[in-house]
Amino acid sequence: MNQLNAHRILIVEDEEHLADGIRENLQAKGYEISIAYDGQEAFKIATKESFDLILMDVMIPKMDGLQTCEELRKNGTQTPVLFLTVKGDPEDRIRGLEAGGDDYLAKPFHLKELLLRVAAILRRANWYNQTKVILNFGGNEVDFQTYHARSWDDAVHLLTHKEAMILKVLAEQVGKIVPREDILDKVWGYEVFPSTRTIDNFIVRLRKRFEKNVEVPEHFHTVRGVGYRFTEQPEIPQND
Repeated sequence: MNQLNAHRILIVEDEEHLADGIRENLQAKGYEISIAYDGQEAFKIATKESFDLILMDVMIPKMDGLQTCEELRKNGTQTPVLFLTVKGDPEDRIRGLEAGGDDYLAKPFHLKELLLRVAAILRRANWYNQTKVILNFGGNEVDFQTYHARSWDDAVHLLTHKEAMILKVLAEQVGKIVPREDILDKVWGYEVFPSTRTIDNFIVRLRKRFEKNVEVPEHFHTVRGVGYRFTEQPEIPQND
């Protein structure tokens, strides 16, 4: 990787030897690395400097990783976050997701897997930043750059990174059926959760934000056994 165009990564890890080991391996791949050893320091650095990715241990001092991520999102910092933690249960992964995280890697992990995850997240970020910025549909407006949205009832929303990415995947194929597996591949790069039902939960959240009647959705249509279809113009559902 050209050092002049190196991706910047912030490592948030209170175990110095582990932080140093991760830093050395990422630097060997051409990434530019900074380190924070607690949540408060991470928040301060991440809100003052620009990064392409944050590797965040969950169990860190002063402010844990989940809270740090939540505070960053509230502050408007939308840098992708990959959580690193000894907790690998599905419930813990979902908590990380709800806190605004983008991925979840359980300790101990193989270096190769970490490097693959990092590369995948950065590729997805490049795709996300190169496409349409503003989406208007059915009286709703979404700004994919700031993650701010205004719904048909004039309510203001701040989307999570995953909500915005899933909406963008659907919007890029407006009117077409998008399988759940394709959404997982585009948004996560691989299936990191137990089942594709994860996508269903996100669609429910998007419907709550943007549909006039979540029980009779006009934009986010379920194609049973396959996936979803998004329409910009209100459409009477046939498969929901």
